[in-house]
Amino acid sequence: MNMKANAALEISHLQAWYGESHILHNVNILVQPGEVVTLLGRNGAGRTTTLRAIMGLTGARKGSIKVNGVEAIGLPTHKIAHLGVGYCPEERGIFSSLSTEENLMLPPQLATGEKGMSVEEIYQMFPNLEERKHSQGTRLSGGEQQMLAVARILRTGARLLLLDEISEGLAPVIVQGLARMITTLKAKGYTIVMVEQNFRFAAPLADRFYVVEHGQIVETFAASELGAKMPVLTELLGV
Repeated sequence: MNMKANAALEISHLQAWYGESHILHNVNILVQPGEVVTLLGRNGAGRTTTLRAIMGLTGARKGSIKVNGVEAIGLPTHKIAHLGVGYCPEERGIFSSLSTEENLMLPPQLATGEKGMSVEEIYQMFPNLEERKHSQGTRLSGGEQQMLAVARILRTGARLLLLDEISEGLAPVIVQGLARMITTLKAKGYTIVMVEQNFRFAAPLADRFYVVEHGQIVETFAASELGAKMPVLTELLGV
């Protein structure tokens, strides 16, 4: 079996810029369907830029970004979304004037051939959101807003999820809930690429890790190698 031919995401020789600033230098990442992959690195290493580059949200991009075998480097953001990619940015983007349920219903279904999760399924997975469905977006706690931001992309039919720092600043009990959510999504066959600062949250969830430094991949290893890699990670990340 050709691993690359069946890849959910294949990034080759990716370079990306913001204006004159050259941020990503020759990034290569391969993610198989149903994998959870975590991008580790310090702040400013280029992890969020990698997610944004996949969605076409940086300045100039060069190289190749294939989503399920389809070249996306030249596509506008909305077309990339229609390849079945859901992006959950760090700032969450919850509309304060809308209720929880109105926020949830905002994005359209994608023409991916994949049915998005129904509202009932989403409420089963996130009971807090059902309890707060009539609350204004800003009345939600940070954890509930984060759940809503993820739930919103699950409704669209996206199967490749790009999650940026979803555990940041949240109480441990909420972070545990997000970990259960990722485990559930993995069991349902979703493919997840996470940017995480919280190593304790990411470590048990990921199948594989990429370490990003100065816009380059400096280490890649499987979950089974985590123990052996800890000295390197301590040095690179100050874990």
